[in-house]
Amino acid sequence: MRGKIIRGIAGFYYVYVPGTGLVECKAKGAFRNQNIKPLIGDDVLLDLTKQETLQGNIVEILKRKNQLIRPAVANIDQAVVIFAASYPKPNLNLLDRFWLMMETQGIPTIICFNKTDDKKQDELEDLAGHYKKSGSRVCMTSTVTGDGIETLRGCLAGRTSVFAGPSGVGKSSVMNALFPEANMETGEISEKIKRGKHTTRHSELFYLGQDTFVMDTPGFTSLVLPDMEKEELREYYPEFLQYHDECRFLGCVHISEPDCRVKRAVEEKEISMKRYENYKQFFEEINARKKY
Repeated sequence: MRGKIIRGIAGFYYVYVPGTGLVECKAKGAFRNQNIKPLIGDDVLLDLTKQETLQGNIVEILKRKNQLIRPAVANIDQAVVIFAASYPKPNLNLLDRFWLMMETQGIPTIICFNKTDDKKQDELEDLAGHYKKSGSRVCMTSTVTGDGIETLRGCLAGRTSVFAGPSGVGKSSVMNALFPEANMETGEISEKIKRGKHTTRHSELFYLGQDTFVMDTPGFTSLVLPDMEKEELREYYPEFLQYHDECRFLGCVHISEPDCRVKRAVEEKEISMKRYENYKQFFEEINARKKY
């Protein structure tokens, strides 16, 4: 029997099996002996030991296509990072840190600015403009007016997505607006695992029908930059790539070199100044970290 782990609590793993429901499982001791820990999002094979109470054992963890450390999750198709367009004021440095973390792991990111009903259209366009050339799709949503919800829902269909963002940006409201019909599924899961009133303390996958899974994660307030050489950083910025060959120096890192085409593009507003300022800060952080 094949299923997907949607939550783990105190050594028990709750596996969603299409057509069967939620199966409470223990992992084989062999996994511990091999230092393998099942993760949320893992596709697994299991043996059903008690049909009437839907209990079983995980006997095999299928090959992962990717794996995140924070949050600890496997087999993610995309990340959706949610920030408020209004309050709390969007911290684009924090957003870029999360974006970079996903970029370095080859996971596409959708950037969602929520609470758009509190902002003017030109302000929203300016906000979205910072990510116009980032390679990430930008969605604008309001759970008050419903604007953008259908567009975001379409982006999630048939995929496993991880939702992340700081506290207070309305992640749970977006989830409820996207999938009100999921209440029955999550209610069943809550009863099975004795989950209390919804507060996101643990990572958890929600099955939303038609091969669509969404993970809601605890709010983050800071992120450590990925481990890399400072010279690698520029390679993750799509808006820089078209200018690499136009810089005077081969291997230009676009910081202090003269005749740098990327810096000129920033001055000419072809590249977002905020994105570039964050890039410079990340470059210096990585450089300082490598010294110690």
